[in-house]
This record gives sequence, C-alpha cells and structure tokens, in this order.
Amino acid sequence: MDVFAAFSFLPITVLAGQLIALHSISQKSHPPHTGHKGESGEPRSRADAGVSGVRLTPPPPRSPAVSVREGPCAAQVRFANGKLQRPDSLRFTVYRSQDTAHPRKKHRRILVSETERLCYVGHNFGSEVMKCNSLCRYFVGVLDKNSGQMEVYNAEIFNMQPLLSDNPLPDDTKDYQTKSYREKMDLCIEAFGTSKQKRALSSRRMNAVGTDIVSTAVTKAAANVIDAKGVTALVQDVAQDDVQNISAFLPPCHEDADSPEHVYKFEDILSPAEYEALRVPAAALASITTEELAKKAEERSHCSFVLEELKFLPTDEKSRDHKARCLWFLDTLIKFSRLKVIKKKHPMGPECPHIISRKLMKNFSSLTYNDGSIQNLISASMKAKITAYVIALALHINNFQTDLTVLQNDMKLSETRILDIAKALRLRVSKAKGGPGLEDEHNHKLGTLSLPLPSQKAPEGQRKRRKMN
Repeated sequence: MDVFAAFSFLPITVLAGQLIALHSISQKSHPPHTGHKGESGEPRSRADAGVSGVRLTPPPPRSPAVSVREGPCAAQVRFANGKLQRPDSLRFTVYRSQDTAHPRKKHRRILVSETERLCYVGHNFGSEVMKCNSLCRYFVGVLDKNSGQMEVYNAEIFNMQPLLSDNPLPDDTKDYQTKSYREKMDLCIEAFGTSKQKRALSSRRMNAVGTDIVSTAVTKAAANVIDAKGVTALVQDVAQDDVQNISAFLPPCHEDADSPEHVYKFEDILSPAEYEALRVPAAALASITTEELAKKAEERSHCSFVLEELKFLPTDEKSRDHKARCLWFLDTLIKFSRLKVIKKKHPMGPECPHIISRKLMKNFSSLTYNDGSIQNLISASMKAKITAYVIALALHINNFQTDLTVLQNDMKLSETRILDIAKALRLRVSKAKGGPGLEDEHNHKLGTLSLPLPSQKAPEGQRKRRKMN
C-alpha cells in the first residue's frame, strides 16, 4: 500500500474548460526550414530558380533569455464537471508518495481541492490519469518584464474529479458488497428516486412486513392445531379430503351393493332417455359386417377398444344392440376427451343426438372466459372425469373386467394416471396378457371390479406432488 505525505507545491494554475496557455517544448531543436539548398549548401534565391523577384528575410524576433529550473513540478488543473465561478477561493493540498526508492512510485502525486460544497481529487497515476502527461512534456514559463528573463518550470496536468461521498470504512464496504441487487436498488431509490418510486418502495416494504406477520401467525396456528389433534389425525383428515375431491369426478359409487353391476349403476352413466337416443346412431355398429370392420380398422375411425369389442358382438339381437349402444357412447367419450377448446355448437357432428351433445357439454367440459367470450374446454380434471366414466362403462361392457392398457393408449394417458383413476374406482389391478395384435400384448394391466370393495386411498399423484418454483 502506498503512503503519501503532504508537501508544499508551486502555485497552481486553474484552467477553464479546455487546456490553454500550455506550451510543449520538444527536447530536440531543429533549425527553421527556409528553402531548398543548392550543391554548395547555400539556399537558392527565387532569382536562381528563374523566378523574378527578391526574397526578403524578416529579422529574427527578439526572444527573452530562457532558463529551465529544476525542482518540484508546477500543477495545471482542470475540473471535469465544468467551469468554476470563483477559482481564487480554492484551497489545494498535494500529497506525494514516500516510497522514494521505487523508480515509478516516487513520482506519484495526489492533488486535493476543497470548495464550500464539494471535494475534488486528481491523480498523476492510475486509470484516471490523463494520457497527455505521458505523451508530451509540459512547462510553465514565468516572464520578468523588467529583465526580460523567463524562468521555465516542469508542469503536470491534473484532471480533478468530484468526490461525491466520504471515504467509506472497510466494514461499510463489506456490508454493501454483501447486499443483494434488490437491496442496492432500494438504496439508490432512497437517495435518487422520484416520489412515485419512493412511495412504491414504502408500500412494498409494508407489504413484506404484513406477509411476515401473516406467515408467523399461520405457523403458530398450525403448531397449535398439530398439538391439539396430533399428526396422525391430520394425515387422516388430509387423506379424507383427497378422497372427497376425487369422488367429485367419479360416477356415483354404491358401496352397499350386493353385486358388482350395482356398484356403478348403468343408469348413473346413461339415463333411459339418453340410452334410447343412441338407438339410431348405434344401429350401424350393430349391423356391421366383417368387411366393414376391417375397413374401419384400416381407417382407424374408431378407438382400439371399440374395434376389438366389435369382433365379439353377441348373436342375440337385444344384447347386440345394447353392446353397440355402449360402444358408440364410449367411442364418443374418448373422441370428446381429445378436444381442447370446444368452438362448435355440435362438436361431435350432426349424427350425435342432441341430448348426448348437451350431456357432453354440461357434464364433461369446463366454462372459461377468454378474449371477451365464454368458451368450453376440456381441462385436466374433466379429462380425468371422462376417463372414470369410460372405465365404468367398459366394466359394464366386459362383465366388470377390462383391459386398462388399451384404454390408456386410446385416451393418450400415462400408465400412472389411469392406474390412479382405476384405484379410485376401487378396482383391483393385476397383470395380464393382451389380445393378439395389440401393443405390448405381454404387459397389460387388467382392472377388475369385485366385492368386497377395497378401501379407498388417495392416488399417489395426489400425495407426491412436485414442488413448483
């Protein structure tokens, strides 16, 4: 660390604006160029060059005797922030380095000036030094008018920068460096911000205090509840709440039923009026031929579950019609679940009965407000509800045992998701081999509805939620 000591200095010249009245004297002197020289070395006249006229050489000006004084340098200063109104009232202090043995540090100087309002500091070293000091050598001349003698002194130029604050203590500097960007911005707003910014800062700090108070109160209340009820009881309450939330998206479950077909009643999935409305659109499926089924499979006009079940339609006319109606409605539910935003009045086409279209819009879509209008969309919760009704209907079609993997692929769900919904429906899940021609035929999940019903638990997806930042 450099050590500086104050010392006396020559009078300081204050320059206004640009640097003026400074003379740079070259270290080598060259004779003035007066014209071209001939072979004899004498300068040619204009007559020798064939030009008429007489060359007049003015007499050399009388210059005063100059003597260069060695010693301390004179200081020429300029102020970076403008012109001073009263330069005569300035007080200057000069500090020089005490490391006189070092070849570079011994020339280091710090010039300090004080006014009524600000302090100014200039250096002849470091990054803020003016480059003109290293490119040229400057002098200040003092002319004695009586004797005609001029004494020349070495000079340095100092660029005076305003010191806006006092030197901070080391502890203050460390404390400032550890502050976050938000805290530093708050300090700037306190010092230089507008009235609006200061009011916003005050409101934000008050809100932060209010948030801390609420958080403390909530933590205290939670601790009191835990102490009063115990952790086990709270966990059971949360699980019961999850079960109730899940039940809102499931078909009505009759736990006291004496047979599997009465656990999820067919009337709760399709009312008699809705079932009757399916007679006309389902007639094409009831009378489908082998050639038409192969063509539909090639075109993939129906989902895989429906195409597979159409191969095994009963021969009895009543049972065949009943299964065809269930398959048509199940296929419509799966197609409806693939929609995102419903923009048409009849999203499933004109062949869909009006009562079925109204049932889909009312029970399996959510209303949302977007761009000034109300729209129907298939949210994640509505898709889970559709999946639950599809599984319940598939159970009625397949004697209360269905291939969950086929339904999973048709509805484009993850295996975890459809298994969670199946367990919420109180199904027993087992591994089974899929039918021939199906994807992953050796790794299928089979859902079975049987009595007594297993205890209902919250799905793992509800208990293990990902923490969102």
